[in-house]
Amino acid sequence: MIANEIRAKIQEETGLTASAGVSFNKFLAKIASDMNKPNGFTLITPDKAEEVVAALAIEKFYGIGKVTAAKLQSMGILTGADLRERSEEELVRHFGKTGRYYYRIARAQDDREVQPHRIRKSIGSERTFEVDLTEEEVMLPELERLAKEVAHDMERLQATAKTITVKIKYFDFNQTTRSKTFLGEIKSADAIFTIARDLLRTPQLPAYPVRLLGITASSLLYQHDKLEGYQLTLEF
Repeated sequence: MIANEIRAKIQEETGLTASAGVSFNKFLAKIASDMNKPNGFTLITPDKAEEVVAALAIEKFYGIGKVTAAKLQSMGILTGADLRERSEEELVRHFGKTGRYYYRIARAQDDREVQPHRIRKSIGSERTFEVDLTEEEVMLPELERLAKEVAHDMERLQATAKTITVKIKYFDFNQTTRSKTFLGEIKSADAIFTIARDLLRTPQLPAYPVRLLGITASSLLYQHDKLEGYQLTLEF
């Protein structure tokens, strides 16, 4: 199966594991990919779709964030089965147009088209640690490793960035991000690491044990975009 071939290629080229989900629409494929992390494969077939959605905790629904999940839970909607009991009119009344989306996904319906050639807006890498990190000298090698991974992906995609963001998740799962944007283009691992190191220290080093670190490069510019520029001419 293609999904497992992709997972194997990721493992071979990067040494990293990846989970994959396959189904007949985007919503269910995303749900499937989250089911057996960090290194699993899940297939949701049409005959099992409604059963899977009905049993899913509302906070596990793709497209439902913490705030919305809390509001749904306050309404007594704890699972997909609970969500399916509510009418479209009621959900629209509470959530506006998004209520129509909630009504459909409760029934495993998602008509959004897959866009395989969508241009990536960011390139990132992150790592969760088995033991929380508390010292800068331990965090910096991890940031350097992440910077190399991001730079490798940028080189592969022939992209440069103007914004670098560091993500920090603490032992209690609270998280924060620190970003900096530049006029020039950033692409080397050394440059990404230097910026990430400065962001880690600004305004101060993490005050609590760190469970996860991540680096994301955004405001991307692709090489093919640069090559498409041309000199305007006037016809005489």
